[in-house]
Amino acid sequence: MSDPWYKDGLAFTCTRCGDCCTGEPGFVWVNDAELAALAEHLGETAERVEALYTRRARDGRTLREKLNGDCVFYDRGGKGCNVYPARPRQCRTWPFWHSNVETPEAWRRTCEVCPGAGAGELITADEITRRVKVIRL
Repeated sequence: MSDPWYKDGLAFTCTRCGDCCTGEPGFVWVNDAELAALAEHLGETAERVEALYTRRARDGRTLREKLNGDCVFYDRGGKGCNVYPARPRQCRTWPFWHSNVETPEAWRRTCEVCPGAGAGELITADEITRRVKVIRL
């Protein structure tokens, strides 16, 4: 297998700007382990967290959005993500999703929409590949 195009790594540091948590509705998929982690963090039962903060979608369970499209756990009032330590793997692995690192052009587009992508800490190719695999599980 040949080295990925990002074999020298890619720069990324989360600025906690919230751009990936706000705006257009989308899907933040959660599994049972992630629901349990969110419940523990919030001091709630997994059943209550599932009922209050998730909805069923075509491929499983996803976090709900507020009426403006923001993630149910995102606070625009300056606090940011209210569950950051327990955020789902989809959030933890951003921006290193297959669709974002498949080609240099895809990464360039990601850097245009994410202020932390292309800046800050150099993430190794091995770590990027690990994150891509985590999100594809």
